Amino acid sequence: MTIKITPRDLDKLWDHLLSREEELVKEAFHELSDIEQESVLAHLKRMAVEPGWHAEQRLSAQSALH
Repeated sequence: MTIKITPRDLDKLWDHLLSREEELVKEAFHELSDIEQESVLAHLKRMAVEPGWHAEQRLSAQSALH
């Protein structure tokens, strides 16, 4: 079964994941499937260390990973 996700849904997901609010991060992350969680974790890890991301984005990614 395929679920259609709108751009608004994706914006809300990433807003929550990068909110630096532990409960919002956990809630958003746990709504994802296992494979989606793996993809999000990999992306957050890249955001946390790769050049090219704004400092605030890196801080938000680091916060989401902890």
